[in-house]
Amino acid sequence: MVGKENMKTKDLNLWFENLMMVAGGNMKAGVITEWKDIPVELLVQILSLVDDQTVITASEVCRGWRDAIHFGVARLSLSWCSKNMNNLVLSLVPKFAKLQTLILRQDKPQLEDNAIEMIANCCHELQILDLSKSFKLTDRSLYAIAHGCCDLTKLNISGCSSFNDNALAYLASFCRKLKVLNLCGCVRAASDTALQAIGRYCNQLQSLNLGWCENVGDVGVMSLAYGCPDLRTVDLCGCIRITDDSVVALANRCHLSSLGLYYCKNITDRAMYSLAQSKTNNKMRGTVKGSSNEDGLRTLNISQCTALTPSAVQAVCDSFPSLHTCSGRHSLIMSGCLNLTSVHCACAFHVHHRTFTTFPHPAH
Repeated sequence: MVGKENMKTKDLNLWFENLMMVAGGNMKAGVITEWKDIPVELLVQILSLVDDQTVITASEVCRGWRDAIHFGVARLSLSWCSKNMNNLVLSLVPKFAKLQTLILRQDKPQLEDNAIEMIANCCHELQILDLSKSFKLTDRSLYAIAHGCCDLTKLNISGCSSFNDNALAYLASFCRKLKVLNLCGCVRAASDTALQAIGRYCNQLQSLNLGWCENVGDVGVMSLAYGCPDLRTVDLCGCIRITDDSVVALANRCHLSSLGLYYCKNITDRAMYSLAQSKTNNKMRGTVKGSSNEDGLRTLNISQCTALTPSAVQAVCDSFPSLHTCSGRHSLIMSGCLNLTSVHCACAFHVHHRTFTTFPHPAH
């Protein structure tokens, strides 16, 4: 680690030497001779050009760098840190009080609750927080985030399997600006109780990943549909308890662009026809600001939904031209549904039609 820090310090010194060479003809001799002589505004500009590891090294150089980091660094990622991430967060976060984006993805769990509590105490302007695969975290972390990071718009806690639904519901009641929420694999936290709270408080939500959250049922999804009309992307893959009622509610209340239903074996044709009809219903109600005729489903995953029939799925495909079954553009995903091989998008029909007209039947 020491060797790496020395390398980063050399990088900073090289930056300084290059700066002096470029600016030497325009600056009076003796005005800037060391890092501490450079205005904070210029240091902030330099920080925007280097990687996160160099920024961390700069925080130890002098007061000028520390001031620049405190006031000017809005984004930081520590995902490159393969060990001691928890201690690194504890030592660094107080110096990065103006952070708006903090990425703490881990290949193996390192973060503990005390690090998250430090973030919540110091980074009150945080808008984007990624804690994916933080298996060691407990409900203490969610309670801390709820109190200290109320301006969050994007939160990724996928794979955090120790969180409970009451803690998630509590966080939703404070973090009401959330637009993107990833709960994939949060099997204990993502329950109908938590989703009811999200639907009640997080009315600006646009994207929600509930993949493999087996405790999610129709009550929770319907609460989301009624409480979060701006929902565009919903992943329910592996939510084995949901039925057509969930899809019907989403289709009727939201302007979906992406829906994942992989392995949702209770889904039937009723859900598909509801999706197909939703485009007409949305037009009758009036589309949202900034929408166009191309709005609507662009991605639909119904793999392993073996109860569906070709006519129902074809109805969805016909309603939304952006859904493709053609080679290289698969956005209607039907793996494992052998009875749906006859379903084709408009592109496939046009290709077949062109082939037919180009190679007519020979005259007899």
